[in-house]
Amino acid sequence: MVAPSFAVLVGTAILTCLFMAWVLGANSNSPPFAPAIGANAISTMRAAFVIGLLAAAGAIMQGGSISETVGAALIDGVAITPLAATAGLLTAATFMAVGIYTRYPIPAAFATTGAMVGVGLSLGGDPAMATYRQLGTFWLLVPIMSGGLAYVTAVALRRDDIPEPIAIPLLAGIVGAIVANVRLGVIPDPTAEQGSLAGFVGRQLGGGPTLFAGADLGTVLATIGASALWFYWIRRRVLVSAEDGIRVFLLVLGGIVAFSSGGSQVGLATGPLENLFRVELGLPGIALLAIGAAGILAGAWMGAPRLLQATSREYAQLGVRRSIAALVPGFIVAQLAIALGIPISLNNIVLSGVIGGGLAGGSAGVSRRKIGVTIGFWLLTLVSSVVVGYGLYQLFATVIG
Repeated sequence: MVAPSFAVLVGTAILTCLFMAWVLGANSNSPPFAPAIGANAISTMRAAFVIGLLAAAGAIMQGGSISETVGAALIDGVAITPLAATAGLLTAATFMAVGIYTRYPIPAAFATTGAMVGVGLSLGGDPAMATYRQLGTFWLLVPIMSGGLAYVTAVALRRDDIPEPIAIPLLAGIVGAIVANVRLGVIPDPTAEQGSLAGFVGRQLGGGPTLFAGADLGTVLATIGASALWFYWIRRRVLVSAEDGIRVFLLVLGGIVAFSSGGSQVGLATGPLENLFRVELGLPGIALLAIGAAGILAGAWMGAPRLLQATSREYAQLGVRRSIAALVPGFIVAQLAIALGIPISLNNIVLSGVIGGGLAGGSAGVSRRKIGVTIGFWLLTLVSSVVVGYGLYQLFATVIG
């Protein structure tokens, strides 16, 4: 017999998780499709509909690693209780709401990580220093990776000696090769919980000797085949009409980044409930991810259109080529973070990509003051969310007992 007080706590924690996922769906998944809207490749309402579906699919198929990190790897020695999870999620959601009100993009990963560290310490846990070093290193590298890749991509797209019928399809081929190796929960793999399309096709081809990075010959051939298909498809579209071909690639790119966003963001909402669902309730992880996906889907459909209209105007000023230069690194870095189980904020990645792409055309239009204020806001979020999460759990524990 489940105690009524425990049932109330569980229900409250789930509702808080849904609210956090709704906020993420409404705000953190919009940037990928904003360039396509700015380029008139898709309407705002249709984009919001597609974003919701793709982000929810990404949440279910790729969200497990981030959820486990947020739920179990940020603090040592204690398990996150339903009350602590509620306090952490309320703290993170409040910081997100402040960001929306002040119009400064607060990284959800910073707010959630800080909040969960705070409630974990309040429970009497010990700091997970090894995890913090890994997170800190990756977060510091995000602007360098995303901005650097965007800069190189933007420079290549601006070069007169690299015609667009070659540059754009080559970029598409690189993206296609990465997509083929993205690990998904719906693809079986004999040695892992998630498999990749290239790995699955490679096994059907007979595998073969291992060549490099653990990839066998069949996987390498499948990757090359996927890259060639993407190259051929986009090149045909670009040869017919350069602008239309670029818009199509921008639309596809927005779709895979939105999918990656769902996989990288859902864990910020579901992670605090990992111990509750897996240990106390004995439910499979997919049940928790489904709740997070439902919240992201609702948030995208209900809240994304207004934000999409605003951000699409900004991307329209960037132009389609600089938008592509910003989104390609966003996809690559997001997938790397998912593979490593590191919580990240897509807004942070895309903003770094926009800055890197902008620097390729000169520093004009890149406000150093706004960059500095934004970084300061992010650091303040990380530190203050620890304090607020710690204090809020203490308050809840004192009042509720």
